[in-house]
Amino acid sequence: MKQLIIKDLHVEIEGKKILKGVNLTIKSGEIHAIMGPNGTGKSTLAAVIMGDQKYTVTAGEIHLDSENILELEVDQRARLGLFLAMQYPAAISGITNSDFIRSAISAQGKNDESLIKYIRRLENNIGELKMQRDMANRYLNEGFSGGEKKRNEILQMKMLKPNFAILDEIDSGLDIDALTVVGQNLTEEISNRSSELGLLMITHYQRLLDYIHPTHVHVMLDGRIVESGDANLAKKLETDGYEKLKDKYGITEIEEEENKRVSIGSCATAVGVGASNEKS
Repeated sequence: MKQLIIKDLHVEIEGKKILKGVNLTIKSGEIHAIMGPNGTGKSTLAAVIMGDQKYTVTAGEIHLDSENILELEVDQRARLGLFLAMQYPAAISGITNSDFIRSAISAQGKNDESLIKYIRRLENNIGELKMQRDMANRYLNEGFSGGEKKRNEILQMKMLKPNFAILDEIDSGLDIDALTVVGQNLTEEISNRSSELGLLMITHYQRLLDYIHPTHVHVMLDGRIVESGDANLAKKLETDGYEKLKDKYGITEIEEEENKRVSIGSCATAVGVGASNEKS
């Protein structure tokens, strides 16, 4: 069993404190959901786990099993089995989806699959995600709709088979049909790799959790995890909102996160580093 352990993590950007002591442990086979209003540090947490250099870690540690990964580059973290499905994936002209994913697999040392088997597996996953058949040969995220980008992030996850996957608002911008497809594929992937995959989902809404049932739900306010529980906590938030919790913890105002968009690339490998200025 593998563990991703975050200990007393403090993070700032340009002198502004965003994370103020986050503690979280995710084990193989667990599904964690982090919920909270905009500006509470959820996407910052995802970016810092993956190694976004624009954030400064002022205190705390992030361990993958016994190794503190804070000193590692993005591609090194990816090789250890971390994956980030981004809210704003990068578009890279001149690199096909197929070549990008195969290069990412090779960068992780998982290059024992023949080209024919790789193509069959890629085509099968494209079909399961109900993507266009030419998706493999299109340039990475170039001209993709918001829904296509989100499905493409899940395609990368299914192909790369990480140990820990972080999904940063993978449900935002999806209509009900696209959400159903994404939810079903994630559910199947979790079922197939139930003892191997640890999952961290960042979301605002209960609707994603109707498809993927979390083992743990956390509420983040003002850069801290203030409440944790099971799936019933998410249902309670859907009904009650966050106002009572803000009052309970004396939080009067939440500012928007600065520079929210993550710029470390779609699947966080050396071949996928880039920035995106597109909205889903």
